[in-house]
Amino acid sequence: MKKVAVIGATGFVGKQVVNELANRGYEVEAIVRDASKVQQNEKVSAKSVDVNNVDDLVNALKGNDAVISTFNAGWTNPNLYNDFLNGSVNIEKAVENSGVKRLIVVGGAGSLYIDGKQLVDSPDFPEAYKAGAEAARDYLNKIKENSTLDWTFFSPAIEMHQGTAGVRVGKYRTALENPVFDENGRSVISVEDVAVALVDELEQNNHIRERFTAAY
Repeated sequence: MKKVAVIGATGFVGKQVVNELANRGYEVEAIVRDASKVQQNEKVSAKSVDVNNVDDLVNALKGNDAVISTFNAGWTNPNLYNDFLNGSVNIEKAVENSGVKRLIVVGGAGSLYIDGKQLVDSPDFPEAYKAGAEAARDYLNKIKENSTLDWTFFSPAIEMHQGTAGVRVGKYRTALENPVFDENGRSVISVEDVAVALVDELEQNNHIRERFTAAY
């Protein structure tokens, strides 16, 4: 596998995924709204594509070996729920139509379970993140119906931080449906190590057609 398309490549997670892939020697196709915002080089090229234009997205994805979608419709978007769900469905459709088999999707932690209940249904779940979390949960239920793609859905730790001075530990622990907690009772990971976990999954294929999460 040599060429990977990253959707949402200028976002919080997407930028780190592009860096991790390039540093591991992959050729990266950055799929973004505005290609001028991508620092292109011999490893990274960029295309401006609206994910809701399925035909354009199909053409942009053709020829890649895999797709990693870090698509986010914007936390302050008043129509976040619908825009996230529609965008995610269109991305899935475009990946299928492009002939690419491998799709890794970054969702949220809200669909993880504690004591049999999903975090997003907790009364103290932050209101600012609720619409996005509910959309990601509903999309997870939808992609589970896809038997064509080799898909993986990734839920980050409950706390995902920008590492200070680029903290990349390179180690993490994984689980499927429940958050991973450390000895202090925190579920935390840096965004740099989210990128590590995603590219490791790309290389190892440990979670084909299932969801997983990672934290320290």
